[in-house]
Amino acid sequence: MTQDNSAQSTMSKQKPKLKWVMLEGNPEVWNKMIHENGVDEKWCFYDIYGFDQESLSTLPRPISAIIFLYPYNDLSRQFIKEEKEKFIQEGQQDNSVSDKVMFFEQTIGNACGMMALIHALANNKEVLGPGLFHDIVTKAEKMTVDERIELLESNEQLAIVHKGAALSGQTEPPTADTKDSHCYACFTNIDGHIYELDGSKGFPINHGSSNDFVESAVRVLGEFIQRDPTCTGFSAMALAKSSEQ
Repeated sequence: MTQDNSAQSTMSKQKPKLKWVMLEGNPEVWNKMIHENGVDEKWCFYDIYGFDQESLSTLPRPISAIIFLYPYNDLSRQFIKEEKEKFIQEGQQDNSVSDKVMFFEQTIGNACGMMALIHALANNKEVLGPGLFHDIVTKAEKMTVDERIELLESNEQLAIVHKGAALSGQTEPPTADTKDSHCYACFTNIDGHIYELDGSKGFPINHGSSNDFVESAVRVLGEFIQRDPTCTGFSAMALAKSSEQ
């Protein structure tokens, strides 16, 4: 790391931490948010009611990304810590990270839902039309990870859009000080590989090659669930193209 980048990282750590209100995992809320900000209305989020073939067959195709909500508890925190240590020591073995991956590190508290959404859109740019998300992705393409942090933290329009969506869910909205007990992650296909894009982890994770995105993604998500089989706090949404629009 260069001296300039080190200074920039130090400055970002010294700034007061921003905290937003958590997004509800509600396709209606997410669809309103993305369509009002330039995403092609043929592309929508859909609830995934199960990972069995019958449930998955009801989803429109193609599916470009899956947003996964998992419990952020002691068990998941311990796994994330061990996973990070392993990657630092051993790297990601044969699964190198493609230069085409656009990754955003999360520094805003309770913003994991928005981070997952931006990851889904930034790595599937064909869904974007003129608007907020297109502008963010276009600016971020030539930026470093630290520069992308500043881009998101300083974007007042993004903060307003996020707040409006967070306050429009079906459940009573939490406050910014509410402790988040869940975390969102985006899974998408880039260069024929399944990527986990979770801004809280600090780096993209390549889960290997795939001939069928949905099938491979479901396998990886199943591993999350198997690590905490007694927990019921998992859910998922698919970003898919509807033929009915």
